[in-house]
Amino acid sequence: MVEIKTPDQIAKMREAGLVVAAIHAATREAAVPGATTKDLDEVARKVLAEHGAKSNFLGYGGFPATICTSVNEVVVHGIPDTKTVLKDGDIISIDAGAIVDGWHGDAAFTAFVGTGHAPELIELSRVTEESMWAGIAAVKNGNRLVDISKAIEGYIRRQPRPASGKYGIIEDYGGHGIGSEMHMDPHLLNYVSRKRGKGPKLVPGFCIAIEPMVSLGTARTHVLADDWTVLTDDKTWSSHWEHSVALTEQGPLVLTAVDGGRAKLAEYGVTAAPDPLA
Repeated sequence: MVEIKTPDQIAKMREAGLVVAAIHAATREAAVPGATTKDLDEVARKVLAEHGAKSNFLGYGGFPATICTSVNEVVVHGIPDTKTVLKDGDIISIDAGAIVDGWHGDAAFTAFVGTGHAPELIELSRVTEESMWAGIAAVKNGNRLVDISKAIEGYIRRQPRPASGKYGIIEDYGGHGIGSEMHMDPHLLNYVSRKRGKGPKLVPGFCIAIEPMVSLGTARTHVLADDWTVLTDDKTWSSHWEHSVALTEQGPLVLTAVDGGRAKLAEYGVTAAPDPLA
């Protein structure tokens, strides 16, 4: 069952989304050489407290931290700790969430630590982020879930191949419905699978977290003994971007983007829905 939200519920999700955006801004600034991933987690905790919001990551399935910090070859679900010290040239994906009055927000971004990053890493992050926006632009009344998957995969496949030879679209993890829970139906693949069919129709009130994960090599991953940390099988570095999106009568609203997605969606010829909190 797909949970369809009312305009008032979407407004609450927008509140949660803006808390997530604040976490992103603070952790992006704090992701510097010499910082530990635990330091970033403490920054996120403070932002949640300042906004009177709750963490939807801490304790989820036993997860021990407020955010996920995934460095270099770690794809997703990296656990913050005091041993992982960020170095000049690292990349890190920071995945954060928040709950406001029972409604959830969830988003991730890839940050560059320090300077001197290889051009293929910069391009990897750009391709991953833009594929997310291509998917967001496909959140239209009357489309189906597969249209989002098609837009994400299609964008990635159209890009020039990196020096490593290919982009690996991670297969074992994808996007998800979001609302009164962080992870809900439907599951969103970042590629098209004939076995999965077209998926549900997109209608006003439909909310989805869109999160492509792309590596500079394999699409295959494995989980470490901590039961959380996901790495690429070939240890190639990866990028992860995510936004939570609501479809309204007026079009898509990017709940976790400060401007509601207005600027980026305009590049795709899509008008973002009005911000209910404006």
